[in-house]
Parts: sequence; C-alpha cells; structure tokens
Amino acid sequence: MSKNNNDFFAYLDIETTGLSPLHGYVTVIGIHLENNEEERTVQLVGSEISPEKLLDAVDGVSILYTYNGTRFDLPFIRENLGVDLSKICLHKDLMFECWNKNLYGGLKAVEIKLGIMRGMTGIDGRMAVELWIRYKQYGDRKALETLLEYNREDVENLKIIRQKLEL
Repeated sequence: MSKNNNDFFAYLDIETTGLSPLHGYVTVIGIHLENNEEERTVQLVGSEISPEKLLDAVDGVSILYTYNGTRFDLPFIRENLGVDLSKICLHKDLMFECWNKNLYGGLKAVEIKLGIMRGMTGIDGRMAVELWIRYKQYGDRKALETLLEYNREDVENLKIIRQKLEL
C-alpha cells in the first residue's frame, strides 16, 4: 500500500483503568506515526489527554492501525473523549488481518507467532493498570516510565506486524 509523502500511517494503542469505557478511563494514548520522510511516537498521558490533543496528534493520518481497536481502543476513545477516529481516517484492525492468516490470540501471542521480540516481558493490560495506580497514588515515576515504554513497544510493534502481514 503506497502513501503520499505527506500522509501518515498511524499505529494506536491505549492504556486504561479497566475493560469498560463506562467504568474506566484512558490513561495513555500511544500513537506511532510514519510517512516517507519521518517516524515518531506521540504519547498523551493522564491530564494531557483531550479531544483537541488527540485530534492534533492524528492530523494528516490517512490510515490508522490498531490491534482489536474496533472492539476496544476506538470505542473507549469515543466514550471517554467524544472523538470517533473511524470518521477521521481509514481504520484497519490488524487483529482481523491476523485472523485472515490464521494468527489468533492477543497482541503478545501474535507477536510471538510472528517472531517479534519485546524488550519488556511479563507486562500485560492488568499490569498496565497496576502501574498507573502506582504512579497516581504514590507518585511512582518508575511505574509511569515502565507503562510508557510498554505502550511504546505496543505501537511500534503494530508497525512490524503490518509489515510482516505485507499490508
């Protein structure tokens, strides 16, 4: 799939305080952006998360990639921030693309099946919630740094998954 020099591909993953947007909230929005000229990762954290900052971060994005974003990330963002990212850019959920190639399981399981290595191991969504709580309740900066690195690996690995699937 080709892209214009100014159009960005974006890879998005969120961290939250729970599984339901009705009872939880978004703690981190990670977006890895790339076009033919540059590549960067943007992370909105806690009070930095707003509709305006999210819309600014995805400005110029032509295709947004997620993993299970159809059922989790995008509805959570829509409920918490009132922003429907699927109306702003084309959304492709890599989980369904993986299913088309008989690759089932969560993001970490698919990474293993595709031979994608992680620097951070032993951290999952439940641990991400605990890291956020440690940061918010106790001011644990190391917990926040760990959470942000975990999120960064998620969004950067989405790009690798897309490449391995040859999309």
